[in-house]
Amino acid sequence: MEVSKAMRLVFIYGQVASGKLTVGRELAEITGLPLFHNHLVVDAVSAVFPFGTEPFKRLREEIWLKIVGEAARAERSLIFTIAPEPTVERGFAKRMQSLVQQFGGAALFVALKIEPGEQERRLLDPSRSAFGKLRSLQLLNDLRGDFARCMAEMPPPDLTIDTTVTPPRDAARRIAERMAS
Repeated sequence: MEVSKAMRLVFIYGQVASGKLTVGRELAEITGLPLFHNHLVVDAVSAVFPFGTEPFKRLREEIWLKIVGEAARAERSLIFTIAPEPTVERGFAKRMQSLVQQFGGAALFVALKIEPGEQERRLLDPSRSAFGKLRSLQLLNDLRGDFARCMAEMPPPDLTIDTTVTPPRDAARRIAERMAS
């Protein structure tokens, strides 16, 4: 179900362990769109610069924007996933949206929600270590307020899905249906 002509950015965001990568993978399978998971860049940049340092933040955003900009220029739709957190500069999602719009494309913002108990259960899943994702309950609890603030600063979602009760395949189908409308 490749979106024709102008680029379509499916921007999936949500709290830590809300299932962004899992839903993104399911959506990629359904639509055939490439999945640009944010940790691909996070892991590359953090191999050289410590997480959260100024060079890390600057390079991470430059690479994210460069890749999405080139995809927009090539009219290549894609899925992008991110957990809004304090090291992501304010307005990043809007900058990405503007970049896509410069090339005649559009962004579909999808917010994933999760109940705290389920989030804590998922946080401990061993699969999260593959991308060096947050796995500390203590750190999650320490940062909950910061994460909530960052989520509130995101663009209003075009679609919100509660992954506490919605299986990943069903969430992906809902997004694909929204893309088709």
